Amino acid sequence: MDIDLPPRTAGPGPERAASAAAALGVLCAPELASVVEMVLTVREGAYEAHSVDGRVRFSRRRAGGAFTYEILSVEGTDPLADQSAGRFAGYDDEAAGRFPTRSDNAYPHGYEQVSQFFDAPMAPDLCVVHSAAHNYEDRGGHRGEHGSLDVVQARAPFVLAGRGVRSQGMVDRSCRLIDVAPTLAALMGLRRGAGVGLDGRPRADAYLARQDGEALTDLLHPAGGPRHVVGFLLDGCNPNTLYRLAASGRAPNVARLMAMGTSFRHGAIAGMPTVTLANHTSVLTGVYPGHHHILHNAWWDRASGEVVTTNSPATWPAAMQRLAPGVETLFGAVHRHEPGAFTAAVNEPADAGATYSTLDFFRRGEIPPFPRGPEDTPHTTLGFAQGVGDYRFNTMIDHMAMEQAVGLWRGRYLGQDYRQRPTFMWVSFQLTDAAFHAGGPRSEIAAAAVADTDGRIGEILAAVEQAGAFDDTAFLLVADHGMEETNPGVQGDWDQSLAAAGISFRDEGAGFIYLDP
Repeated sequence: MDIDLPPRTAGPGPERAASAAAALGVLCAPELASVVEMVLTVREGAYEAHSVDGRVRFSRRRAGGAFTYEILSVEGTDPLADQSAGRFAGYDDEAAGRFPTRSDNAYPHGYEQVSQFFDAPMAPDLCVVHSAAHNYEDRGGHRGEHGSLDVVQARAPFVLAGRGVRSQGMVDRSCRLIDVAPTLAALMGLRRGAGVGLDGRPRADAYLARQDGEALTDLLHPAGGPRHVVGFLLDGCNPNTLYRLAASGRAPNVARLMAMGTSFRHGAIAGMPTVTLANHTSVLTGVYPGHHHILHNAWWDRASGEVVTTNSPATWPAAMQRLAPGVETLFGAVHRHEPGAFTAAVNEPADAGATYSTLDFFRRGEIPPFPRGPEDTPHTTLGFAQGVGDYRFNTMIDHMAMEQAVGLWRGRYLGQDYRQRPTFMWVSFQLTDAAFHAGGPRSEIAAAAVADTDGRIGEILAAVEQAGAFDDTAFLLVADHGMEETNPGVQGDWDQSLAAAGISFRDEGAGFIYLDP
C-alpha cells in the first residue's frame, strides 16, 4: 500500500489557512448547530470533518484498486463515526426519527464520500453540510430537502428486475449509485477491459472507461442476460415512501417490478453532494462527482472567476460538455461493445453517447410537443397539477417523456420511424422531485406524484409488451438522491454569520464556501 494524499490544490492551503480557521470557528459554533451538520475540508495533507461536538482527521491509502482510510486524530466525537446504510430504513422508522440530530444520524461511506469530493479541481475550500432539519427558507423554503451527506437524503431506491436478474424480493442491503452503471453493463454482457478505477489507477476489468463503482454480479442470473434494458429514474424519490406506496396498491407498476426481481431496503447511496445533476451523472457513468467533475448544480471556478451553473434551462442541455476527460456514460460503453445498438436518453441530461436524446431537440433549437395543460394528460392528479406551479410544469415534462419512450418502443415518434427497439433506454421523471420538495416525503402531494409517475411507467411497460420484448427485457428503478422532511421551525443561513465575522467568501450551490475570492 502507498499513501495517497489529497491533491495539492484541494482545500484552503496555507495562503487561506487563517481564513479557514476563522470560518470553521464560526460555522461550528453552537449558534449554528441547528442548521450546520458538519463542515468538510482538506488541511495539511489530511481530510477533516468538523462539527459542534468534535472533529476527525483522516487520510486514505490505495489498496487493491480501492482505498483504505486511516483515522489520524479525533477530538470530541467523530462526525462520520456512524456510516450505517440501514439507519432509518423503513417508512415507520424514518417517520419516528424525523429531524435527527447529528449524533443520531448516519453517513454511509462517509470517508469515501469526503475524499472523492475533494478530488475535484473545482472543490471549495470548505463544504457546509446542512442539518437534516434545516429548512431553506432563505433559499426556497422546501418542506422536503436533499444535498446533505446523511443517510435519508443520500438514499435512493434500488429495484432491479426482469430478464437476467435474480428474483430475491426485498433484501436488507444497499449499494452505491456508482455501482448501477457497471451492474447494468454486466447484465447486458458488455466486455470488460482496460479502464481507470476509483483509486485513479488503471484496472483491467472495467466495463466503463472510468469506473469507480463495482458490478453487483450476485444479482444477475447465470442463465443469460436480456436483449433490452430499460431504466427509470424518479428524481428525488424517497425509497421508504416509494416502497410503501407500492405495497399499498397506489403504485402497482412499481410493485410489479419489485415482485419480478430484487429490491434493496437500504437503497442506493448517492455521491456527495446529494444533488440532481451530480448524481444523474454518477448513476450513468459509474463515477463519483469528484471524479466526473459535474460537482454540483452550481459552483465557482476560482481560476477564471466564473460561476458555473449547470442546472438551469439555459445550461442543462450542454452540461455534459463539462464531463472530465476519460469519463464515458453507459450509452457510450454500449456503443463501444455494439456500435450498431440503438440507445435512448429520454428526458435525461447525462445523455452523452446516446443515439436518441430528448435534449437533442433543445440543442437544435426545437421543443418537443407538450400537452396544452395537465387537464389534457392521463395519470395526472389535477388537484395538485392545477394548483401547484412546479407540479403542473413537471407533469407536462414527464408526459412528454412518456410519449417519447412509448413512441420509440412502438417504432414511431413525431412522424419518424424507429425500426430498432432500444438496446438500452433510460427515462428520467422529474415530478417526484418537485412534489417531494413541496410537501416532504410523507405528504399527499408526494404520494400523488408517485401514483402519477407509476401510471406513466405502466404505459411504457405496456409498450414494451406490445413490442413483444417484455420477457427479454430487464428493468431498473432508481433515483438520483433521497428526500428528507425538514422542520419549518429550523431556518437560518450561515452566510450572515460568516459576513458578520468579517470573513471574505463566496457561497455557491448552497454550502460551497470559497474563501478570500
